[in-house]
Amino acid sequence: MENRLKITDTTLRDAHQSLWATRMRNADMLPIAEKLDNIGYHSLEVWGGHTFDVGLRYLNEDPWERLRQLRKIIRNTPLQMMIRGQSLVGYQQYPDDVVDAYITKSVENGISIIRIYDALNDIRNLETAIHSAKKAGAHVQAAMVYTVSPIHTNEHYTDLARQLAEMGADSICIKDTAGLLAPCRAYELVKSLKENHDLPVQLHCHYIGGLAVGTYLKAAEAGVDVIDTATVPLAFGASQPPVETVVRALQGSPWDTELDIHRLFEIAEYFEKIRKEKGFKRGVTRINDMRVFDHYVPGGAIANLVTQLEEQKALYRLGEVLEEIPRVREDLGYPPLVTPTSQIVGTQAVLNVLTGERYKLVPGEVRDYIQGYYGRPPAPINQDIARKVLGDRAPINGKPSDGLEPRMERLRNEMAGQVASEEDLISYALFPQVARRFFEFRRTGKYQAEQPNNRNENLPQLGKIIPADLKKAPVQEKAGGPVKETIPLRQAANEAPAPGAVKEVDEMNISDVKELIKFIDDTDITEVSLESAGIKLAIRKGGFSAVEAPAQGNAPRANGPHQEKHVSEKVLPVQAQDESGSGLQPVKAPMVGTFYDAPSPESAPYVKVGDRVNKGQVLCIIEAMKLMNEIKSEFDGEIMEVKVEKGQPVEYGQVVFLIKV
Repeated sequence: MENRLKITDTTLRDAHQSLWATRMRNADMLPIAEKLDNIGYHSLEVWGGHTFDVGLRYLNEDPWERLRQLRKIIRNTPLQMMIRGQSLVGYQQYPDDVVDAYITKSVENGISIIRIYDALNDIRNLETAIHSAKKAGAHVQAAMVYTVSPIHTNEHYTDLARQLAEMGADSICIKDTAGLLAPCRAYELVKSLKENHDLPVQLHCHYIGGLAVGTYLKAAEAGVDVIDTATVPLAFGASQPPVETVVRALQGSPWDTELDIHRLFEIAEYFEKIRKEKGFKRGVTRINDMRVFDHYVPGGAIANLVTQLEEQKALYRLGEVLEEIPRVREDLGYPPLVTPTSQIVGTQAVLNVLTGERYKLVPGEVRDYIQGYYGRPPAPINQDIARKVLGDRAPINGKPSDGLEPRMERLRNEMAGQVASEEDLISYALFPQVARRFFEFRRTGKYQAEQPNNRNENLPQLGKIIPADLKKAPVQEKAGGPVKETIPLRQAANEAPAPGAVKEVDEMNISDVKELIKFIDDTDITEVSLESAGIKLAIRKGGFSAVEAPAQGNAPRANGPHQEKHVSEKVLPVQAQDESGSGLQPVKAPMVGTFYDAPSPESAPYVKVGDRVNKGQVLCIIEAMKLMNEIKSEFDGEIMEVKVEKGQPVEYGQVVFLIKV
């Protein structure tokens, strides 16, 4: 059929990245690979994105070996991967020789189609990747990231497609990661592309707000050549639309896909079994997803924000973060929100909300973005913000990667005898610390298993969140006040308070907190509050927060009125005040993360014991929320103690340095 609509299946890459945190293993993929190969898909997206990082970091699986094993089984269908232009599968710009090595080896190991995009649609960041892919013999699909802003019109995208065609693209992809492309707009955009260019057009939409199936149908009417879908257990929500729905909707139309719906359901049943066995979630469209036209955040990025806020003990502030994101996006020149810009904008919004001051704490990646290391934004950056963040740093106006020194030969000498192949060397070039840990595991088998989800284990440890004296709050009787009783938590969890009475808990540990949260969830009580010294910790349904108590502190209570102001940063400031008179100032971690004393493994530590430091000087990096966050001193002084080891996890508020002022 001349107008037959072709389909790329994303199940083995983007779908499980979007819904299952990229946790599908080789053992889950290989048994179904032959059936996927025999469906008649245009291509199978199996590699790229987060699959590389997660394979090494969490699954203890070599991503190169995954590709080779899939290629052995899948003989009929082209294998496809997605890369972030000059950033490949990482979060930074890599030198041209690293880009060329990665793409060359990807094609040698089985990749036929390479989808290449840049988060800012800065075509300078696509030049090297497109050239390398053409040289390696791959089909080059240049992707335009779709978003909504005063800049991103149909004319803008039509002109961008022209430039990509001139650079050597073999096809064009509209990459709608946030599900922002409405059906009628899709018809107009695809029609414009088809009328002005000869290249095939592919459409990649995430379901998120629920428009994607309708968008695909209108795009088919306009002449789109290929669309992206996933098997139904890994569809909907932050993922792509289900292939079964699209195939059924187009049956008998001029755009009939001609795929066998019954064989598709055989594959769906296999993945549904995997989903149930592993406890993976279904794709769900939530209210915050439906509001995507307000905040522009892809569903997967919202899931990341939820995780970030949970780690920072501040999930209750998600609404504030979603309101802050459009403001940060406008400040930064309307970047489309896709990896890595979704992390950059989202994390800055989180920090703006948590610190209570916009751009008080700025991750190194945000500063690099503003300086120009990620490329040219679609619109000018707010100059007031740029001056505040950059200080005396000069903006980068040229192609960002032009200033990067070639890396592969240096690393080849550095890792001589430590890597088994050129692929290993490339893994090290992309993620040096993660790759080293993986190589050690592969050599000895003595590396931690996949990191736990931490949803249940990552509950607040009260001793690290509130002052120690709050654990055993003294009972202060007031005439005519409520009756107070101090009891063990396990007893409190089984006894609802009498009317007008308050039960006080004499001590709590992490298991107690779990019991208390379960108690709240299982009863009509909506909040249990702990108060001391003007600070209250409120444990409530759905989370907890540290808040400022009323001036005349009342005893802990349940179901009381809530008029307090959230001041969690007041409880645990980054730089705590010296209360001992010793002249030592503790520097505390402003977030949950991993401590690094240097910007890279080969660099000397920022500071060590005995060093004099100045206000504003970088002391360390805390890797959190997928970004490297520079922690700076807020005063002049001498480093007296470094209390954390390199690579050690740190909690929110944990002391990392002691400085004598």
